[in-house]
Amino acid sequence: MFRALLVEKDAEGVAHASLQDLPDDRLPEGGVTVAVEYSTLNYKDGLCLGAGGGLVKSWPHVPGIDFAGVVESSDDARFAPGDRVVLTCWRVGETRWGGYATKARVKADWLVKLPEALSTRAAMAVGTAGFTAMLAVLALEDHGLAPDQGEVLVTGAAGGVGSVATALLASRGYEVAAVTGRPETEAYLRDLGAARIVPRADLAETVKRPLESETWAGCVDAVGGAMLARVLGQMKYGASVAAVGLAGGTALPASVVPFILRGVNLLGIDSVMKPMPGRVRAWERIARDLPLDRLETMIRPATLAELPALGAAILKGEVQGRVVVDVRA
Repeated sequence: MFRALLVEKDAEGVAHASLQDLPDDRLPEGGVTVAVEYSTLNYKDGLCLGAGGGLVKSWPHVPGIDFAGVVESSDDARFAPGDRVVLTCWRVGETRWGGYATKARVKADWLVKLPEALSTRAAMAVGTAGFTAMLAVLALEDHGLAPDQGEVLVTGAAGGVGSVATALLASRGYEVAAVTGRPETEAYLRDLGAARIVPRADLAETVKRPLESETWAGCVDAVGGAMLARVLGQMKYGASVAAVGLAGGTALPASVVPFILRGVNLLGIDSVMKPMPGRVRAWERIARDLPLDRLETMIRPATLAELPALGAAILKGEVQGRVVVDVRA
């Protein structure tokens, strides 16, 4: 038996979440069975806890797009009982039952063994959002970003991706300018290492000129939309923007001028499709570079029972930092 937060739809199509004890034969067939210890709450989870947001393909459903735990059994020689593992993305929690349960069964190809320096709790303090943030930082550095080049902008800095990106960049010696629309998050962002706070209103205006003053040496953009268009015109010559979010919408009301006249690079970061060598590299760098003490300032602990309410809150932009779910509580 295992305990899960099961989301079901009634006859009117309204989703309801409830904690249930389920037999092991309800798990998907084949793969690696993991005794889940921690999961997280991400924006997609908020959608899946509601009406599904078009993400959930079959009902009933167990959300949770990432988890960390210990292998219980395996049909693959790469994993043995007792191995500590982490899973991010691969549509788990959307098309296949995810991390909001004390057990999960997934394909071996989706799992990464945790580096020794990371506990399962720390891995979920990082989670999919932090994994994505590291992919963004690595992409910027692979395109030449270095700490001596100037300020690096992080938009949506108080959210999951932005929080970890701010801490990662600061820990590597970058001068981070963190964008937030909530004054109450400024102390939190400075604790993460932000050198400067940029009010969201400063970047909220629509693009008036395709090029503005060269300001940013790099950018991790977790917002997209009109804000991304505005930032592109402020990048230094040859600088890169790692775009990871669509909260501001999928439209990009920008000109080609920053790309042609300033050689700006727009780097798309998709944590779902990242090949395994890049995943392993990212987790190894997280274990090496992320100051674990700063993780504690990001964490909001939660239990499975709290998730329906927290899922509604994250969709309203009311959740700060990383919600780490102890699924055993």
